[in-house]
Amino acid sequence: MRVPSGGSVVSRLLPAAGLRGPGRAVRALLSLGKPPGGGGGTWLLVSTARHRPGAQYQLKENIEQLFTKFVEEGKATVRLREPAVDVCISKANVRQLKAFLSAAKLAHQGASEETLPLSTLVTPKASEVEKPKTRMLITSRRDYPLARDFPYSLEHLQASYCKLAHVDMRMLCLKKLRKLDLSHNRIKKLPATIGDLVCLQELNLQDNQLESFGVALCNSTLQKSLQSLDLSQNKIQALPAQFCRLRELVHLKLDDNSLIRLPFQIGQLRQLRFLSVARNKLPFLPSSFAKLSLENLDLFGNPFTHPRPLIPDIQLNVPLTLLECAARATINYRLPYGCHILPSHLCDDLDMAKSCQCGQACLSCFIQTTETMNLHSVAHTVVLVDNMGSTEAPVLRYFCSLTCYSQFLDRHLQSTR
Repeated sequence: MRVPSGGSVVSRLLPAAGLRGPGRAVRALLSLGKPPGGGGGTWLLVSTARHRPGAQYQLKENIEQLFTKFVEEGKATVRLREPAVDVCISKANVRQLKAFLSAAKLAHQGASEETLPLSTLVTPKASEVEKPKTRMLITSRRDYPLARDFPYSLEHLQASYCKLAHVDMRMLCLKKLRKLDLSHNRIKKLPATIGDLVCLQELNLQDNQLESFGVALCNSTLQKSLQSLDLSQNKIQALPAQFCRLRELVHLKLDDNSLIRLPFQIGQLRQLRFLSVARNKLPFLPSSFAKLSLENLDLFGNPFTHPRPLIPDIQLNVPLTLLECAARATINYRLPYGCHILPSHLCDDLDMAKSCQCGQACLSCFIQTTETMNLHSVAHTVVLVDNMGSTEAPVLRYFCSLTCYSQFLDRHLQSTR
């Protein structure tokens, strides 16, 4: 029986001799078994990385007391009579610790081998007593592990400049991974199973050959965990509408791609504070962009078009179609909908509903135009949009009726006088 934990062996004679005990607990492996070469009774072996052969202690009629008040926290102490030491246990698995303490108590009472079947004590492997590795940095193809697996305890993995053409499936088994850096490789496609990394908070895919960011990733557990995403220096032309379901995003970098538009509902990213979309192909910003509240915004080097609020794109049907009326009512009255109620294509259309200046929704019947927005209205710090020193950009506006558009025109004309 083996229990990995944090622990220390403290002699109760040290204070009397004016000496201090050991410092903080170190990673240890506690083993119960028979002594090598035979012999009676059950022994306790305490092994550490510094001393793998460990210290052995006889348990039969040798336990003075078991301290188990904090066993539910993975803590306990085994007080031995001879030698006069306390084996202090911490950070242990609660279930394993309880089984270990029960077996130690039976060994103290002299239980028979049939009652307590244990194997012979052996020196543990180095990997069993060393502190679990949580960080691995690989910055060349030569150092990339091909013949061995990644440690399952990894929380931060960087594999840059390794010429990877795809995401290594072994990485997707690292369930404790919080930060994954695959920058400066040749990855063309992301597997949907990245979404199974339930703890992933930071994903860096800078300087690869990605052409898309899959819808499956947007619908995965990344919705609740992902806080930082770097997709800069790729070949992405558009992000899916479902991208805005990644609502825990704080940092988003999309520089040096071929983006012709931002996600329609980007305003739903309420946690977003740092957004960089420099050197893309954006002609304008989506209407929901005005809902963002950023600390830093960089839109430099995009070919923004000149706003034309007086030349609208009119796509109104009079009277409105029955589908348009039903869709507007569903959104305006916040009626619940889903694929269990409506066909999936109608649900997708409702997800893409546009908002008029009056607050009402419109689906496919609307008036569209662009107007100038001062980017300081959504960001504290704004990088200049162009070399002329501008901090303004065109943003789409939608109107559900001629009345709403006329009111907008009146306000626009008054502001330009």
